Amino acid sequence: MNAVKRLWNNELPGFGSVDAMNELIGALIMGLWNRLGQHQNRNAPFRLLRTEVPATRTGLSKLALMRRQEIDGFVEGLFDTQEVLELPERAHRALTALSEMRAICVAVVKLAEDETKPAAAHDIQTTLRNMREVTKTAEREIHAVVLACARARRQMLESLPANRPTLH
Repeated sequence: MNAVKRLWNNELPGFGSVDAMNELIGALIMGLWNRLGQHQNRNAPFRLLRTEVPATRTGLSKLALMRRQEIDGFVEGLFDTQEVLELPERAHRALTALSEMRAICVAVVKLAEDETKPAAAHDIQTTLRNMREVTKTAEREIHAVVLACARARRQMLESLPANRPTLH
């Protein structure tokens, strides 16, 4: 419930009824959480939002901003309220790659919004193609984090000691 509250600055929004509240929580938990759980399977990779983008400064800026926000959201969700996590090496490498892609997105937004910089149609098209590659790479790296963490968690759970039960 705390994770849901954080979506609204640590205060749940007002609901007209208990049913309305249950509907929202159900949609978040059953819809979002369960879909995220599916990505722990190697054959169900994570996909970022696909959208048609006009080959303009504004379109490029919006796409780069959206990708940056998606990366930020993934990292925020992974770390939750923690500042430091012990992660598997593969997840650590993937997060490093994601931080580099985030920096690229920030730079693209800044450049696209700077009207003092020239932006030929060909340059915008090329940058959009490059952003599609950033998208594919970000998806692979996000999926790598999810798989590495799921594998580490399974291994940790498998190695927990079990006490012999008392039989009555």
